[in-house]
Parts: sequence; structure tokens; C-alpha cells
Amino acid sequence: MLRINCPWCGKRDELEFSFGGESHLTRPGLDVSDAEWSDYLFNRENPKGIHFEQWVHSFGCGRWFNVARDTLTHDIHAVYKMGDPATRRKTVYLRRRHYFSSIARSGFGSPILYTA
Repeated sequence: MLRINCPWCGKRDELEFSFGGESHLTRPGLDVSDAEWSDYLFNRENPKGIHFEQWVHSFGCGRWFNVARDTLTHDIHAVYKMGDPATRRKTVYLRRRHYFSSIARSGFGSPILYTA
């Protein structure tokens, strides 16, 4: 079970939270084609490694926030409020860069960085 650190309530069990999908998505404008709209609605990244997600503290404060979670190990690298400045994401990028360079050194293949 994950232990998620709510930015307002502190560390809680995963059961108190609900997953809200991929974060940092930009909704397309009104002038897009049906194919582009469909892509926005139904297609999401499913990376092996760090993934930026939205979570809500359903059985707590009810607030939404972002989580940078490793999909392989379920380690949480960062938790930050919606709309926080990019400085938080820069910290996550540095951790992610270190993570992928350690994989490359271990012989598991070349690192791939997913940008958010």
C-alpha cells in the first residue's frame, strides 16, 4: 500500500485517496478535429518510470494535488499542490535524471526521459 503525503493533511494511507489520471495535460481548443479530440480524451502515456499524476484526498480534505510516482517501484518522488511553480518539477527532473543514469550504468538499457 502506498503512503501518500497530502500537502495539507500529511502522510496518509492510499485508501484515503482517489487517482485522477495523468497530470499536466492541456485541453485542446474548440477548433480541433475529431481525431485530435479523441486523442485527448482517450490516449494517455503509460511510462515505465516516473509518471506525473493527479490525486484527490477523497476521505480527507477533498483537495487535488500532483504526485510524481515511479510506476516500477511505486516510490513517490514528489508531491506538490496544483499550480505550484515549476521549481518543484525541476527537483523531480534532477531526481529522475539520476534514476535513469543509474539504470544505464546497471546495464538495463539506455535511459529515456519523459517530459511533463
